[in-house]
Amino acid sequence: MVSPMKYFAAMVDHRHASYVTHPLPTIIGITIAAVICGAQDWYDVEDYGIEKQTWLSQFLDLSNGIPAHDTFNLFFQRVDTRALEQCFEKWVSEVATLAEGGIISIDGKTLRGSSESKEPGSFIHMVSAWCSENHLVLAQQKVDDKSNEITAIPTLLDLLVIKGCLVTIDAMGCQVKIAEKIVDKEADYLLAVKENQKFLLDDIQEAFGSTAAKDTYKQSNVGHGRLETRITSVIDDTDWICQKEEWKNLRSLSKVEGTRYNKKLKNRKALSATTFPVKRLLPVIFSRR
Repeated sequence: MVSPMKYFAAMVDHRHASYVTHPLPTIIGITIAAVICGAQDWYDVEDYGIEKQTWLSQFLDLSNGIPAHDTFNLFFQRVDTRALEQCFEKWVSEVATLAEGGIISIDGKTLRGSSESKEPGSFIHMVSAWCSENHLVLAQQKVDDKSNEITAIPTLLDLLVIKGCLVTIDAMGCQVKIAEKIVDKEADYLLAVKENQKFLLDDIQEAFGSTAAKDTYKQSNVGHGRLETRITSVIDDTDWICQKEEWKNLRSLSKVEGTRYNKKLKNRKALSATTFPVKRLLPVIFSRR
């Protein structure tokens, strides 16, 4: 394995040379290793460096010891975040090999603890691309304060090589332009449909009300005091979609019907009046090359 520090060699150290005690690769290298191992704050990063100092010294310059937590904090407060992100993306893109037909899930999450004010809109919101087969986040894109996931997702897709993969996105990403970008990058899409695409949702519901499903799959799971059953149905008749030509390479429609039982009895088989069923319906559209 090639050292990750190779990919960060092009970064410019923003610190004044006369104040540098710990080289840039040392600070970044310890931080990457610590975060991968579960470090949650700069105290954890410092503790990790002290604990693993012998191992880290094999490939990092630790002649001045392990940086203090304040050193890590000050360094990353002033670092060029975009340059750091680009180096990190280059590293991940070379070490992660996507298998043909792999699934990439794109989703947005608000980072807990990313704001001290607790005011709405003050938290950092990130859109991430997760590869299920590699168990790896391939790339992330911060959502601008005055924007939303709809504008961040295309930028995230530009960072990825997704040829031959299936990209899944929730209802926020169910947009014509996003579907077109995925297809243009030689991948397939699977997009959830909700009220943000009102006419598309109505068309799908009408299609399933009038057409027999081609394939049906049932799955049940028990856990955390709940029994959930999901039935997935697929039809290939997309002529029900009035604006079908806008959705590039649209080939199939699907729906997921979920029923969840919240159980009070310890006996899993005792599903009686003490259970409370909650039904959910999620329409989906997907392409196929």
